[in-house]
Amino acid sequence: MSQRRDFIKQMSLASAAVIAVPSFARSSIFTTDTIRVATIGVNGMGWANTVAALKVRNVQVVALCDIDGSVLNKRKQELSLLQPDVKQVDLYSDYRKILDRKDIDAVIVGTPDHWHALQMINACSAGKHVYVEKPAGNSIGECDLMIKAKNRYNKIVQVGQWQRSQKHFKDALDFVHSGQLGNIRTTKVWCYQGWMRPQPVVADSIPPDYIDYKTWLGPATMRTFNTSRFHFHFRWFWDYAGGLMTDWGVHLLDYAVQGMKAENPISVSALGGKFAYPELAEETPDTLTALYEFDKFNLVWDSAMGIDNGSYNRDHGIAFIGNNGTLILDRGGWEVIEERQAINKVVKPLQKREDNGLELHWENFISAIRNNNPSSLHCSIEEGAHIATVAQMGNIAFRSGKKISWDESKKSFTDPSIQNEYYVKAYHNGYTLPKI
Repeated sequence: MSQRRDFIKQMSLASAAVIAVPSFARSSIFTTDTIRVATIGVNGMGWANTVAALKVRNVQVVALCDIDGSVLNKRKQELSLLQPDVKQVDLYSDYRKILDRKDIDAVIVGTPDHWHALQMINACSAGKHVYVEKPAGNSIGECDLMIKAKNRYNKIVQVGQWQRSQKHFKDALDFVHSGQLGNIRTTKVWCYQGWMRPQPVVADSIPPDYIDYKTWLGPATMRTFNTSRFHFHFRWFWDYAGGLMTDWGVHLLDYAVQGMKAENPISVSALGGKFAYPELAEETPDTLTALYEFDKFNLVWDSAMGIDNGSYNRDHGIAFIGNNGTLILDRGGWEVIEERQAINKVVKPLQKREDNGLELHWENFISAIRNNNPSSLHCSIEEGAHIATVAQMGNIAFRSGKKISWDESKKSFTDPSIQNEYYVKAYHNGYTLPKI
């Protein structure tokens, strides 16, 4: 359990990075079999992705970008040990300089959530392929534009939902789709993270001189620097992210929705709040329950920070509750427990994880680039945007205090006030979303 938690921690750590809206050179030319990669945001998952990329044949990381100079220098030293044959690695605080380079083929967007859309769109317009961290966008409107940008610029875009590359997740869904569970009435998705807690409330302060805080804010609301809102803990504030729902939810909800072959929900309602740690620095709820109504089943989301006692004695997972049995899936493996009342009982012992999803996800991304085959991606921007939209709906139901309804034919909320307030976040500090 401790090894898995350590792995989960590493994969969940977020990142910090980088800057404004550009005009770029629009070509990236392959001159050798080597694919040259640059990372934007190297403090958390941006760095985990960098390490995974280097395990793929003929991949070089030639540039790093971050707004935190101390992190940037640290990563350059670590990178020199990982690829000793590469003598020149350039450091930037402005990601536009990376996008202007014609010798860079692909970029990693490992920045906080509120930067994902702009940097992915800008990178595609500059002729780069993109590996963008999850959640794809920080609003439904951003997700839509990210899909349009990929289509307009015809680039390969993989979203960092690496569980889609793991064998045991695929095997579990194959079992769900086999029909052996019988009719599935409910899917439960839970995320109990004992090690995740917000920071104490502290006074605003002046950022260290090695941090370009104004650039870190980017399109978010201008606020005075505060250490409890920065680096990993950005995810607990609506300006930058969406709490556990968009941090872990896009991973876990993804499999519930895939398993049921569902599109967007008909309606969503949610209840929660700062029940566990009302004294700590956060805006997003530390406890949240959301109910998603789909056409032929219900989906229940249940999340809690600071405790590990989730459903079925697991701190996270997805349960498909069928007439014949219940399939339980998490990052450690999957199993089926029998339904005592069933005539056609089904049971399956624990099938354990046997591979590294992040490394396989990177092999898939690079293979799609080399073969110019976007359809081979394990998590395309369309798929990543879909589940980010589902997660955003849960947060919107909570924040609005309403049961929200979605019109799939119009791709909009039925309540105009919800559509106007939550469909896309306002951009600040001179930043605007591109028109595509």
